Order: sequence, then structure tokens, then C-alpha cells
Amino acid sequence: MSFRFKSRRAPKALLQAGTTLVFLGLIALPTGNAATPQSAEKKAAPNSETLKALLNQVDDNGRGQSSRSVIEMKVKTKRYQRSMKMEAWSKGSEHSLIRILEPKKDRGLSTLKVQKNLWNYLPNTDRTMRVPSAMMSGAWMGSHFTNDDVVRETRFSDDYTYALAPESKAAGSDTLTIRCTPKPRTPVVWGYVDVHVRKGGVPLEVRFYSEKKVKVRSFTYSEIKKIGDQEVPMKMVVTPHDKPGEETVLIFHELELNIPVEDSLFSLQALRE
Repeated sequence: MSFRFKSRRAPKALLQAGTTLVFLGLIALPTGNAATPQSAEKKAAPNSETLKALLNQVDDNGRGQSSRSVIEMKVKTKRYQRSMKMEAWSKGSEHSLIRILEPKKDRGLSTLKVQKNLWNYLPNTDRTMRVPSAMMSGAWMGSHFTNDDVVRETRFSDDYTYALAPESKAAGSDTLTIRCTPKPRTPVVWGYVDVHVRKGGVPLEVRFYSEKKVKVRSFTYSEIKKIGDQEVPMKMVVTPHDKPGEETVLIFHELELNIPVEDSLFSLQALRE
């Protein structure tokens, strides 16, 4: 499922898996009695290339060159609770197709992404609708994802500056937190984003903050599973902190990476099938 997160007003989601870059050089413990605390801190700090490699893995976690997945989505708001089951395919970062399987009344409802374009197919009326820019901030399938999330093109490794967050622990730990600050031309509303990542580039939590340093929403990842040579979280919880008690949960029941996927699948004709 190739959700990526282009931040506008609402929560984003992510689930994508890429190359097997490693954690080499990230943890450097002082040796010998001659090392001062200052030099030990310098040795422990990961360099910019290491941070970029980790962010690339976070950006691409769960996707591969292509993918097929079966996902359950549970949405809880103050007004309703709903559960949906869907099948999704992706190819690279530019193409994805999501088709609802359950509940029965929504079966066949589909979303197609081709580059920055997004279409919805409504089987009850047999209509295909392109999502206009004015509707990109609207909720996708009643969840805490937006239409904008589905076509998001920004990447932490390319569109943000990054450094260790003040609370991050580099020495003696398998995890660290990278603070990502959007570049001036990056089309997001966040003041900064803290990415908590595990050894091997596995995301554990991503926290989004406003320009006033208020935590707006967070993604929490768990149930990590080995898929081929990738470690991928099979569960993600999206929490909008400005809406207490609400959440959207994604659970991957099936996930295949780097499988043959025909280009013809990502077409308006296939959207209606």
C-alpha cells in the first residue's frame, strides 16, 4: 500500500519498505581511559549520511519495487466506528490501486493513484471521479487519512533538513530519534517532525509538531515482521492529538514485496473492474 504523507491539515500515513541499508557507524562507544566525555559524544553521533540512509528506509518502508497487500482499517471517531478490509497494489512510488473488499455495501469502491493524480470509482453509481485539488484535504474513506496523503510526494530525506533530536540516545541504544525540519519550499504545515527509528531503519513512531511546537498527530508502528529481507511493521496507529479518543488503525494481514505487477493494473479501466 503506497501511502505517503504530504502534510496539509490532517494525519498522514505511511507504509513503504525499501533498500537494506544498515546501521553501520551509528553507535560508537568510547574505548580506553583517555577518551573524554566530549570526544565520546562526538564518536557516538551518527553522521549526516547515516541519518539520510535511515530516513530513506523510513520513507520506503513496506513498499519495495512493487507490492500487494490485504489490509484491515479500523476508524474510531466521536460520531462513529467502522471497519473496512481492502486489497492494495503498488509499483514504485508513482502507482497504486486500492480496492475495498468489505463491508459488502462498499465492495468495489476503489482509489487509483498515478503520479500526482487521484481517482475514485463509485460502483453504486458506476462513476469514476477525479479528485480535484479543492478536495485533497478531505477524509479518505472516513478515516484520519486525507486524499492528500495518498498522493504525497515529499520525502523526509529530500525535503527536510535533519539532525538528532535533543532527547535522542545514540550510544548504547538500538534506537534514535531524528528531528526533521521542512525546507522553506516544502509544501507542509509542520514546524518539525520527530522520527523514532530502530536499527535497520524500521520506524517505531513518527510525531508531527506545529510551528508552535504542539504535537498534532503521531503514527505508532508495531508487530514487526520479516518479509523477505525487510523488517516491516504490520500495524500502524494514527492518533490525531487534537481529537482525543479518535484513531485510525491499519493492520496488514497479507504483504508481498517485489512481485510481478502489470502496468495495466493502474488504469481507469482496471479501476472499474
